Amino acid sequence: MRALVISGGGAKGAYAGGVAEYLIKEQGLQYDLFGGSSTGALLAPMLAAGEIDRAREVYTNVGQHDIFSSHPFIIKKQKGIYKTRINHFGVIKMFMRGKKTFGETHALRQLIKRTFTEEHYNRVKDTPQRVVVAVSNFSCNVVEHKYLADCSYDDFIDWIWISANFIPFMSLVVKDGQEYADGGFGNFIPIVEAIDAGATEIDVIILTPRRKKIKKLPSANAFSLLMNALDFMLSQIARDEKYIGLLESMHHDIKIRYFHTPRVLTDNSLIFDPEQMRLWWEEGKAFAKKQVEESMPSTF
Repeated sequence: MRALVISGGGAKGAYAGGVAEYLIKEQGLQYDLFGGSSTGALLAPMLAAGEIDRAREVYTNVGQHDIFSSHPFIIKKQKGIYKTRINHFGVIKMFMRGKKTFGETHALRQLIKRTFTEEHYNRVKDTPQRVVVAVSNFSCNVVEHKYLADCSYDDFIDWIWISANFIPFMSLVVKDGQEYADGGFGNFIPIVEAIDAGATEIDVIILTPRRKKIKKLPSANAFSLLMNALDFMLSQIARDEKYIGLLESMHHDIKIRYFHTPRVLTDNSLIFDPEQMRLWWEEGKAFAKKQVEESMPSTF
């Protein structure tokens, strides 16, 4: 069984889309399982449905208003550099409404439903392909993996949306009486789930550089400090999951091929700039081609 697993990474999912396009369209690889967390959960169902072109169209045209129904921060671009700060007025309004997060993403759920339609869902369900997304259950303090085949269309749309909700900036969702959020908080790269599902060859797209020490600028304000803290946490989770996956693969004689980003794409993956994401998509496609053609010894 061959699987494609995609990590979390917000807007950097555009890079993952480019890698996936190369592997599926140009390499002609056929996957039996598609798994993802956060932005990976957004991509996985579309790739399983054969809608790579539609995924590229969405990822390279989406803006902040397509994601946030209530914006948690204000973004300014000066000389190609993004500067962000908390949207204090918006946050106050959220708290006055009794909300627990700085922003809301009902617009994202609507986008998911427009992009991954019921026809796409039925198309995937009628095939042997499996699609799984990771979500974090905060009420029970566990990670859950939701398979398309086990869910109704509307429920699976909810799980995709939930997996991509990076709190405290995005919606905290109550479903079945429990609080859920971004799958990346507990399972940034669902490699082990793919192994447990029976995968013997796994391509893993990880939206962070490989073995590179990242020098960050000092935190400018409380917002950037919080982003840096969350980014540090997710980076450690990703590293641990990668090595757990490697140990599992050696024990079970499973081939794993990793596709990392060649550089740090952004310091804030919640900035959705269509122009930037178009460049990332093409960069991912080109870098995957280069990695495959060079047959890097460290790939497997």
